[in-house]
Amino acid sequence: MQSRFHPLPLAIALACASISSLAYADPYLVGRGMSDITGEAAEVGMMGYAKLDQVASGIHMRQRARAFIVQDQANGKRVVFVNNDLGMVFQGVHQAVLAQLQSKYGNLYTAENVVLSATHTHGGSGGHSHYALYNFTTWGHNKRTFDAIVSGIVAAIDKAHRDLKPGSIQIGKGELRDASNNRSLPAFERNPQAERAAMGSHIDPEMTVLRFKQGNTDVGVISWFATHGVSMSPNNRLLSPDNKGYAQWRWEHELKGVRYSSDSDFVAAFAQSNAGDMTPNLNLNGTGPTNNEFDNTRIIGERQLQKALEIYNGNMETLSGAVDYRQKYVDFSNQNIAPQFTDGQARRTCPAAIGSAFAAGTEDGRGLDGFDEGDLKGNPFFNFLGGAVAATPQWVRDCQAPKPVLLGTGSQQPYPWTPEVLPVSLIRIGQLTIIAAPAEFTITSGRRVKASVASSMGDAAKHLVFAGYSNAYSGYVATPEEYDAQHYEGASTHFGKWTLPAYQQVFSELASAMRQGSAIANPLRPRNLADKQTSFQTGVVLDNVPIFKSFGQVEVQANASYARGQRAYVEFWTGHPKNNLRQNGTFFEVQRWDGAAWRMVANDSDWNTIYRWIRVDPAWGSSKAAITWDIPSNASPGQYRIVHFGDYKNGWNGNIYGFTGTSRTFSVN
Repeated sequence: MQSRFHPLPLAIALACASISSLAYADPYLVGRGMSDITGEAAEVGMMGYAKLDQVASGIHMRQRARAFIVQDQANGKRVVFVNNDLGMVFQGVHQAVLAQLQSKYGNLYTAENVVLSATHTHGGSGGHSHYALYNFTTWGHNKRTFDAIVSGIVAAIDKAHRDLKPGSIQIGKGELRDASNNRSLPAFERNPQAERAAMGSHIDPEMTVLRFKQGNTDVGVISWFATHGVSMSPNNRLLSPDNKGYAQWRWEHELKGVRYSSDSDFVAAFAQSNAGDMTPNLNLNGTGPTNNEFDNTRIIGERQLQKALEIYNGNMETLSGAVDYRQKYVDFSNQNIAPQFTDGQARRTCPAAIGSAFAAGTEDGRGLDGFDEGDLKGNPFFNFLGGAVAATPQWVRDCQAPKPVLLGTGSQQPYPWTPEVLPVSLIRIGQLTIIAAPAEFTITSGRRVKASVASSMGDAAKHLVFAGYSNAYSGYVATPEEYDAQHYEGASTHFGKWTLPAYQQVFSELASAMRQGSAIANPLRPRNLADKQTSFQTGVVLDNVPIFKSFGQVEVQANASYARGQRAYVEFWTGHPKNNLRQNGTFFEVQRWDGAAWRMVANDSDWNTIYRWIRVDPAWGSSKAAITWDIPSNASPGQYRIVHFGDYKNGWNGNIYGFTGTSRTFSVN
C-alpha cells in the first residue's frame, strides 16, 4: 500500500519548534523589585558605630531593599539576591523573611536559593538583631524596626516574583581606585609578600556589574565594590543609606526618573563585597576626601556610580548556562579543619569571643579610651568586667590566643550573645558564581575564599563575586596572619585564628558539590530567638503641642521666595515619628504647582532634603519637624510649598491620629 504524505503534522511540528525556540531566545526569566525598609526615625539607637549617644533624630534618605530573581528557563531553578540598605542582615531577619516566603510560596524560595545582603551602612536604626551583643547600644530589641525590615524585604521579593519575564544578564568588570583605603595596613602587611604582590595593591579595586534586561528593556543593575558604609560619621543622627545609597538614588532617581512609586521602577543595587578593612574615608581619620560627611558621602557614591556606568555602557559579556545553588548551615564554633586549608596542621575553631582591640576601634575611627590595637594584654578593668558577665573558660582563651579575650560572646548563658550556626551559600548564574558569607571579610580573606572556590569549581568559576554581610552576621574574618596582629579586624574575628580556613573548607565543599551536581547534607539549623527578645526603651506615651498651637501648625515659616541653589526651611509642630513609620510613604513632600494641581518634586527619599525631628519638651510631649530642601540649580521656576505628614498619640485614649501641615506658597526663581 502506497503511503501518503500529510503536510499538516509536519507544519504543526515546525510551528511548535519555532515557538519553543522563541520562548528560550532569552535564557532566563528576570524579575526585579524594590521596597522601603526604613525603621524608627527618632529616639532609637543607630546600628554600626556602637555608640550609646548616636540616637536617630530624623531621615536624610530612606533605606530600601532591592530584589532580583533569576530563573533558568531550561532547568526551572531560580535564585534570589536582595541588596539591603542595612548595617547587617541579622540572622533573625533572615529567619523571619524565610518564614514569610514559606507561607506565601511554599518551597519555592528557601535558605538554599535566597541571599539577603547588606550594604553595611552605619546610618540605620538598630535593635533588629536577636542576639544580645548587637542590641546593647540600642537598649534592646526594636520590634517595629525589625518588622519594617522584614516586611520590606518580603515586599521587594514579591514584586520581583510578579515581575518575572524572559530576559538576559550581562556581566562586566573594572577597577575603581579612588573610593577606598586600607584602614588596617599594618595587619594587611603581615600577609605573605608574594600574595600582596599578586594582589598589586593594599585595596581591592575590583568592581563587578550585572546588567539585567527584559527583552530589549534595561530593568536593573547590581554593582559589587568593597568599601565601608561609613562616609556618614558617628556624629550623624539621620537615617541614611550612606555612599552606596547615594549611588543607587542617583542612578534610579536622577538618571532613570524613578519616584519609588511603581512596581516597574528601574532598580540599581550597589552591593557590598569583602570590605572588612576597606574604608571610604580616604584620610584615615574618619574624613575624606573632604572634612564634610555629606560631601564625602556624595563624592564616594558618585565615584562608584560613574565607574559602574562606565562598565555598564562598555563591552559586557552575556551570561549563559545553568542556574544552580548550594547552601549549608555550619557551626563555626566547633570546626575541625584539614591541613590543606591551614599551615599544614589540623586545626580547630573556637567558641566565639571578641578581643580588647574590638573596643579600640580602627585607625579610621578610634574607640574607647584605655584600649589599643595590637595590645596583646588587654585592658585589666574591662577584662575583669567581661569575665564578670560570664567567665570565659580558660580553654577558650587558650584556643583564641594570641587574642586577649575581652568578652566570650559564645560562652554566655542561657544563649550565646552572637550566633555560631551560620549560613554559607553559593549561587550560580551561568559563568558567574556569587559567594555569600555572613561576616565582614578583609580583602585578603575574601580573595582566599574566591581562590578556594575557583580551585574546587574549575572552569565553571569564570567569574566570582564575594558578597559579604549576607544572611547573618558574625563579626569579622581576618586572615591568620592578620589575626596575629590583633588589630580591630582580628580582635573581631569571632571563632579564633583559623576562622578563615574553616570558611575556605566549607566553601570548597559547596563548590565541589556544585561542580559534581551532588547534594549537600545540611542537618543543622540555627536557634530561633524571636520569642526571647526584650527592650528597655519606652514607647511613645503621648504627643502634645504648646498651648494655642495645633499639630501641623507652622512654627518657622518658609521665605516668600528663593533663588535656585538656596535652602528652603520650615518647622512644624508634630507628633513622634514612631507613631507611623510611613513605610513606602514619606513624612513630607516638596510640591510644585503645575497650573492645575500640586505635584510632588521631592520627599524624604531624596538626597537634597532632610527631615529632622526635634524634641522640645519631653515632659509635655511636644516636638517639631524641621524640613529642609536644598533647591537644585536646575529646579523649574514656579510656585512651591512644603507639606508635612505626621501622626500624634492622644494621651487620653492612646489612639493615633494623622494630620497634615502646609507651609506658605513660595516662589523659586
